[in-house]
Amino acid sequence: MKPLYTFVLAAFLSQVAPMPRAMAQDVPRDAATVSLTEFQWLKRPVVVFADSPADPSFEAQLRQLAEDPAPLVERDVVVITDTDPAVQSELRRKLRPHGFALVIIDKDGEAKLRKPLPWSVREITRAIDKFPIRREELLEKYPAGR
Repeated sequence: MKPLYTFVLAAFLSQVAPMPRAMAQDVPRDAATVSLTEFQWLKRPVVVFADSPADPSFEAQLRQLAEDPAPLVERDVVVITDTDPAVQSELRRKLRPHGFALVIIDKDGEAKLRKPLPWSVREITRAIDKFPIRREELLEKYPAGR
């Protein structure tokens, strides 16, 4: 009887359990449809630029971001892509990338880091964790004897 009870309970919980935050994350947003002001103080945009969606670096970066989205969700990251230089999106005009570029913007709307090559989620999150705003968030979440 116990194995049957465990099976039924597991099946029931899988149906009613909330969706993990990592799965609820937005898919990459197109830079032509967003403005930095909509994310200010709410999200950390990670912008991936390329001159074409077929750029191998662009494909590699999106693949790496999709492999482990949970740490990005935890840090309030929104991924924005821009692969059409002819459109001249607000982000492209402001950040002026040349070919492939990875730009991490903090919640204050300022570009904190630019990279000409794809970065892993681990490298991105380690960089974000060094930002002053992220450090304040961590201190509020985990007050170490304040």
